[in-house]
Amino acid sequence: MWLVAGLGNPGAKYTKTRHNVGFLVLDMLSETHAMPFRETRDCAITKGNLQGVEVVLIEPLTFMNRSGSAVKKIADKYCICPETLIVVHDDLDLDTGRLKIRRSGSSGGHKGVDSIMQSIGSDSFIRIKIGIGREHFMPVEEYVLSKFSKDDLPVIREAVKRAADAVICVVTEGVEKAMNRYNRA
Repeated sequence: MWLVAGLGNPGAKYTKTRHNVGFLVLDMLSETHAMPFRETRDCAITKGNLQGVEVVLIEPLTFMNRSGSAVKKIADKYCICPETLIVVHDDLDLDTGRLKIRRSGSSGGHKGVDSIMQSIGSDSFIRIKIGIGREHFMPVEEYVLSKFSKDDLPVIREAVKRAADAVICVVTEGVEKAMNRYNRA
């Protein structure tokens, strides 16, 4: 069984912001695979199959900087090891729409990933990063909580679809094949 966590912030105020692309990917997986979310105190959660592979999808409702507590709680409940955890999140250091899959490593300064690393005590989980670009004239906190520009929307829609496909590739074919297929510019 795999656990897939899409990172974002709860509430209508944050819907469709750059920081919530992880939620957008899980929403797409939920919709296209008839796996409706139900809300708990800590997360929106659903369980089902992606092309025959059992998965649990979660969107932590603890806000980005405390995502780790929700991820750990569900990982413990379903006996998920870090190697079968996929975290889908935004990345400021990638061009808008670019995907990058990593098997492990540092958080790159991403507070949600930091929280997960601290909570589960490991950095050995798979990350699917979606580039949101960066505006150097705007403070980072303000930029990640802003909505996508009109020009960026089609690029992000395509990136969200590719990231959802990448999740399926990881769970069905393995992380190496997914990295080879999706890490191209």
